[in-house]
Amino acid sequence: MTNIILCGGSGTRLWPVSRTLMPKQFVKLFDNKSLFQLTVERNAKLCDAQFIVSNAEQYFLALDQLEELPHNDTEYLLEPVGRNTAPAIALACMALDPEEIVLVTPSDHLIKESEAYSKVIEEAQKLAFEGHLVTFGITPKYAETGFGYIEASPVIGNSSLVTGMDVVNFHEKPDIETANAYLEKNTQYTNNESTNYYMWNSGMFCFKAGVFLEELKKHALKIHEASKAAFENAAKEEMIRIKHDDMMAILEESIDYAVMEKSDKVKVVPSDIGWSDLGSFDALYEELDKDEAGNTLNPNHISIGSRNNLIYGSERKIATVDIEDTIVVDTGDALLIAKKGSSQRVKEVVAEIRKNTELHHIHLTGHRPWGTYTVLEESDGYKIKHIEVKPGKRLSLQKHYHRNEHWIVLSGSATVTVNDKEFIVNPNESTYIKAGDIHRLENRGKLPLVIIEAQVGEYTGEDDIVRLDDDYHREA
Repeated sequence: MTNIILCGGSGTRLWPVSRTLMPKQFVKLFDNKSLFQLTVERNAKLCDAQFIVSNAEQYFLALDQLEELPHNDTEYLLEPVGRNTAPAIALACMALDPEEIVLVTPSDHLIKESEAYSKVIEEAQKLAFEGHLVTFGITPKYAETGFGYIEASPVIGNSSLVTGMDVVNFHEKPDIETANAYLEKNTQYTNNESTNYYMWNSGMFCFKAGVFLEELKKHALKIHEASKAAFENAAKEEMIRIKHDDMMAILEESIDYAVMEKSDKVKVVPSDIGWSDLGSFDALYEELDKDEAGNTLNPNHISIGSRNNLIYGSERKIATVDIEDTIVVDTGDALLIAKKGSSQRVKEVVAEIRKNTELHHIHLTGHRPWGTYTVLEESDGYKIKHIEVKPGKRLSLQKHYHRNEHWIVLSGSATVTVNDKEFIVNPNESTYIKAGDIHRLENRGKLPLVIIEAQVGEYTGEDDIVRLDDDYHREA
């Protein structure tokens, strides 16, 4: 069985902790591990291999985090632009044997009951072997309006929940009255009354790769044909890299709409596995450790009469006085304060931020395939960065139209290319790159290279980069 891990995400629901270039699945939220790492660990015990579907930026985040833990053989498929889950899963399945059973999981879910999880996966695997498309329905604990629901038919002669129930319908996110009605019907189900059972839609699936592609071809022919053309035209050296125009030619559609709601081969396995999609700060609050007053544990939090608060992030001290049921998230470059119960509206904040800043896109510290950079100071006309380049790595060969750069080496040894010259810059030495100069920074040593970069110019945005040659195949 192969675990297809879907790594897409825009980083908006847990802003400012998550950003476009550091979505929530890669943020280390639990015991210094990310949700992506927990997903890999959890499924490596049950699967023989893993297939990661991501964009180029998240591919390098995945590589870095995989280095920190043991993992199975890994293949990668890079999408230049997301087209939702149906194309992503189809492209991955096209790279596998049609008889291979795949377990499709998002990379940003938390699952706490590992033993129960193993049991439902085992049952799903049996159903998939028989030719079914299997989804996992989360046993609801309360009326939730933020999830879609799966309606399953009762099993005649047995009122208890059993595996492999037939799916009657998929329902969109309900209002609170409808969600409460679903719970009431579940009560009737367990009381031996003939009614259907309602579960949260987890977004996890299990099936044979070939069976899914057959059903996709049957129910969403255009997606199947465009995905097949994109796959056949993809570069397939170290990984499968889909071309931009080919990806854009595929209709944007979820697996639920494209296949699961139309196929007659769908089964749902009821799953009481301690699941959360951590789709809001309210959901995150429920999963974090708390003190006796109900405040999340944070060594930098000073609480005076404050109760039931989420206090997250910050290397600064955060003092709260007589505050209750509040969300406080500090990331150095942004501060979020919200009332508990309203954290779903964070996406509205992100919509405003997108209009005139890059705060939705990246943290003060940005992760790149060659290392990291941290913005130390920024104002009109200049920006100062702390840059660390990993041993054996180099930045792209590039130029800028609107800024000059001054590099000062703090530690390590820098190999610098400027136009047709290459030279070494050692600690306490510096060099200067004028706007328009073609240049590259490289670390050929065995220790990290650390420099200070001072940018001066009329514009210092990250999009003022023209890449002429890049080891990581990023867009020019």
